Amino acid sequence: VYLNVAGGLRIVEPAADLAAAAALLASLSNRALDPKQIHFGEISLSGAVRAAPHTGLRLKEAAKLGFSEAVMPAGGEAVSEANRLELRRISHLKELAEALGPCD
Repeated sequence: VYLNVAGGLRIVEPAADLAAAAALLASLSNRALDPKQIHFGEISLSGAVRAAPHTGLRLKEAAKLGFSEAVMPAGGEAVSEANRLELRRISHLKELAEALGPCD
């Protein structure tokens, strides 16, 4: 899939894969994503969700910005107990698709 971002923004961050996939799946299922939820993780060609670097920093910054839940890779570095976010860990893209419901 080739994704063109409006305004010509160039995304070189592989952890943006899961956020882009969540937006596409939400559009297909005709459901809005929760605005208090973040998504990050790299997606392989097989649909496996891979760990992203700097997980702790990403979560800390998301909490500062007011997010309450993170959808993130199941694998990866341990996360600090001091984190205020609810974590939903997924290992495959199909888990995200199932959570969003059937496509219309």
